[in-house]
Amino acid sequence: MNRPGLDAAAPPNPYNPKGNSFSAFNAMKIGWVKNHLTDPNQALPGIAESWEIAPDNSAITLKLQPNAKWSDGQPVTTEDVRMSIGIAYTQGSTAFSVTPGAAGAAAEVTVVDDKTLKITQNMDNPSPKFARGVLDTTVLPSHVWKDVLPADFWDKLKTARGEGAEAEKAREEITALGQKVLAFAPAKDVSAGPFVLERVNPGEALLVKNKHFYNAANVAPAQVKFLNFTGNEQIWNYLTAGKLDHSGFVAAPTDVMNRIKQAPGNEVIKGYSPVAVGMGFNQSKKPYDNVHVRRGLAYLINRDEVTKVASPEGGTPATTTTGIHQKAAPAWIGDTVGQLEPYKPDPAKAEEEFKQAGLTKKDGKWTLSDGSPWKVSMTAPSGFSDWISAQENIKSQLIKNGVDAEVVTVADYPLYLEELAAGKYDVGFWLMALGPAPYDIYQRLYGASNGWTNVAGKVTHAAPGKGGNWMGGPEEIEVEGIGKINPGELTAKLNTATAEEAKPIMTQLAKAANQDLPVIQLWDYVNNQFVSNSRFTGWPHDDEILRLGTGVLASGVWIQLGMVKSKQ
Repeated sequence: MNRPGLDAAAPPNPYNPKGNSFSAFNAMKIGWVKNHLTDPNQALPGIAESWEIAPDNSAITLKLQPNAKWSDGQPVTTEDVRMSIGIAYTQGSTAFSVTPGAAGAAAEVTVVDDKTLKITQNMDNPSPKFARGVLDTTVLPSHVWKDVLPADFWDKLKTARGEGAEAEKAREEITALGQKVLAFAPAKDVSAGPFVLERVNPGEALLVKNKHFYNAANVAPAQVKFLNFTGNEQIWNYLTAGKLDHSGFVAAPTDVMNRIKQAPGNEVIKGYSPVAVGMGFNQSKKPYDNVHVRRGLAYLINRDEVTKVASPEGGTPATTTTGIHQKAAPAWIGDTVGQLEPYKPDPAKAEEEFKQAGLTKKDGKWTLSDGSPWKVSMTAPSGFSDWISAQENIKSQLIKNGVDAEVVTVADYPLYLEELAAGKYDVGFWLMALGPAPYDIYQRLYGASNGWTNVAGKVTHAAPGKGGNWMGGPEEIEVEGIGKINPGELTAKLNTATAEEAKPIMTQLAKAANQDLPVIQLWDYVNNQFVSNSRFTGWPHDDEILRLGTGVLASGVWIQLGMVKSKQ
């Protein structure tokens, strides 16, 4: 296995940003949510053996694994789960939010008996992904963590849900507890997962089998090692040297991919990944405020070529810009997909668009309308080899067509996101189409990054450059055949819409994204995972099981469910 930035001094705390907590290995969730094409609430068993979701989504009733135990031999109880939900409130997790009126927030947590809990949704502002938010909760041992929450926590939570100064104070106190949670350092790892942390050094973390795990008899590996890495190249080296039994997605050029595949025992398995990459525009900077400039650039970029260079195995060229992954798009917007402008490479159409935007061509080079030079400046975080090679390829395509361009790299991804949000870049790459929930998909284009924030169902709009609004798009868009729409308000509606109610809204938003191009959708990711059959076999190839995600979490779930077998 591999993991970035191991910190030997970090505690085994799943909420600590550097915590030595490995999801599905020594950290367990209530359930393991899948990335289904359209249903956000599908999951595999975790600490819960089974659950029932009310038909109207108003409640989820959990049945815990009957023989689940912590690594110190104590049984896992509903009190552990209830306390873990309390801790989730301090972090403002999706189902457990103290913001009054937040969509998909829990109303009551009721312990039915030692192995059964019922969690109800506040139906004032219901969310179709409420169950997902509950299932995605990490479960902690109350006998280790009990002092992190004050004795009056649940009373405080009740107060926090009200109105007025007292409620405001209670909300602040619960949020302040979040820092205490992040800093908590248990003396040793107490795990309900298949493994327990033995030791960590800067190069690797070693986890050994937890003999008390509920399904320990079917857990094949006696131990698991996580190797530290700092960038894609290091993972490529581990894989070509046959050092990894499993690695989640890593972008690799074709020659590297061939070397990885040739290493004895190595195999690439592919599944669905609800993520795409878009070339995002900062519309508060000229000339990107002009839709014809954005369309002109779309007609100049050959997405097939970009994908071939940047992510030949890990992506498929976007058929067009919809804001939705092409595999999920037909399920949401049906025949509309085929009616959208595909933006196939067409220099003549690009020229037409640029002229409409008032750009002028001088000595074969496009300049701004006032005759000053124009250079498309794209930024990417260093270490993101696929993004950088994509931008280099786009740069050469643009230069060939008379548009000057450059690629700028910044130190790392956190800095990139910080500077992007501050509106420092003209053009940046942006992860989008994050399914399976419709709201999450469009929130990437018409959410906070483009000025709209949705708090408790109330939508507010921030000016470009304020509140993380780096896209700076207009508040209203005129969409052909539909009329004027406010895409941020439509996106907010998706937060509480049923799947059937979501479809017509998503159709409008897909048309808006296709016409307005806040981003150019470049490629849709494929969930590429790397496994070695040298020591273990039984790695799943079923798309449903692969939809657990792109990281090493997936293999932890496969191992704990007994799918992975030792090679005889």
